[in-house]
Amino acid sequence: MYLLLAGLGLMLLKYFEVGFVAGLSWWWVLSPFALAVAWWAWADTTGYTKRKAMEKMDQKKQDRIDRQREALGIKTKRR
Repeated sequence: MYLLLAGLGLMLLKYFEVGFVAGLSWWWVLSPFALAVAWWAWADTTGYTKRKAMEKMDQKKQDRIDRQREALGIKTKRR
């Protein structure tokens, strides 16, 4: 996401010819988009995206269990 925001910012700066970015080549300005595509391809092929989603779901599940135990007055186990 940060690469996309950086790419959009650089693209707008280049288009409106602001600062030093006006003198840069379009290849440099558009390179964050290529890096974002490479990052997403790597994250999907290695399972990084799925692993992070599963960790987030597991954390939500554990938080819900802890809230239920506290509501019942049962002490939660600390890991």
